[in-house]
Amino acid sequence: MFVQPSLVTLALVLSVTASPVAEGLGTRIPFQKRNGFTTDDGWFDHNLAVKQVVRDVNKHRNNLINLERNEGRLWFNEGAHIRPVANYSEMHSSDNAHEKRQKEPLVNEGGDQYWAGNIQIGTPGKTFFIDFDTGSSDLWVPSNNCTTNCNGKDKYNPSSSSTSSRKSGTFSIQYGDGSKVSGPVFTDTVSVAGITVKNQYFSSVNTLSAMFGNEALDGILGMAFPSLSNLRQSPFFNSAKSQGAVKNGVFAFKLAKSGSELYLGGTDTSLYTGSIEYHGVTGSGFWQIANAKLSLGSKSVQSNFQTIIDSGTTIIYGPPSQVANFYKSIPGSKVYDSKNGFYSFPCNSVPSNVAFSWGGKQWTISAANFNFGRVTSTLCIGAIAGQDLGLGSNTWLLGDSFMKNVYSVFSFDQNAVGFATLK
Repeated sequence: MFVQPSLVTLALVLSVTASPVAEGLGTRIPFQKRNGFTTDDGWFDHNLAVKQVVRDVNKHRNNLINLERNEGRLWFNEGAHIRPVANYSEMHSSDNAHEKRQKEPLVNEGGDQYWAGNIQIGTPGKTFFIDFDTGSSDLWVPSNNCTTNCNGKDKYNPSSSSTSSRKSGTFSIQYGDGSKVSGPVFTDTVSVAGITVKNQYFSSVNTLSAMFGNEALDGILGMAFPSLSNLRQSPFFNSAKSQGAVKNGVFAFKLAKSGSELYLGGTDTSLYTGSIEYHGVTGSGFWQIANAKLSLGSKSVQSNFQTIIDSGTTIIYGPPSQVANFYKSIPGSKVYDSKNGFYSFPCNSVPSNVAFSWGGKQWTISAANFNFGRVTSTLCIGAIAGQDLGLGSNTWLLGDSFMKNVYSVFSFDQNAVGFATLK
């Protein structure tokens, strides 16, 4: 981690500056869209959304376990705590109204639950289809020895790579279906769009959670700070910077219905206008920025809270009481699923003026990105959910439903997150 707790105050004064990074010097990685929560006919897939909540709760549970082990609890946000493992069977509602749409097969391939691209591991390189996740720090892919939930996955075979090296230790993450993603640790050559890192630590997992088994994804490449690493090693992009594979310790996302990309080593000036509004990272191992404000039009609904920017989920999460207060400002809204924190609102008045800000510009969420789909002919589900992820009593997590509205920049060089206006 690049920011010590003693530097939190210093980081706060970095906000709202023009971008000083060398722009246009990096490498583009086009993204493919994955399944979302909205079916082609506009309905909310509650079953899939609950699975995402369970995965997010357990991902950040694992992050906090790693953070405590690597840095100690002094790095925790106020009110942060390690939650018990969330279980899908406990989080899933058996209410018949919720079950109605779950029984229909999910056919939508045009949603935005994940944003993924290809990487290569080994010599010669083998291609894997990977989720790039700013909310975690490790790289893992299925092993050739994987027999649990690995059908159809690309698999890593160390004997097929001349640069593979087995390391001591194991990698393990627990998920809410009672299973784990776990396996041995290796180093090998890893390439992403021509950016090559030698001796990169990763896990070739022998067991894969059922939550991943049904997806097209092969694995995950974490892009958060080293403090969250279960492997206790440098994540891929940090290794790329230290080895000189990229000049600038900056990467950026455009997430949209078309033309989505991850840009490594700078920013892609063809995708945004104006300057980048930067805000200093406030520690904790996450891409976390402080002094946030949530507005509904001209009304400030919540202010002075922490925000974590996480490309690994679609949902925007806030503390349950703060989210409840937010939905009080939306006429006709009500709790739809109290266990998972989802709220409904009238479909004929989808909010188009929900915005987050950090002392500068207001970054508005479009009506399309705020709406997860219908649950009745008149009620729709909002992208903001009230859920205690364990990250802190005044901490929000902003997933892709926010990121799709902005050009998002992550700078290790400045320890900052930046936003710019999409073209």
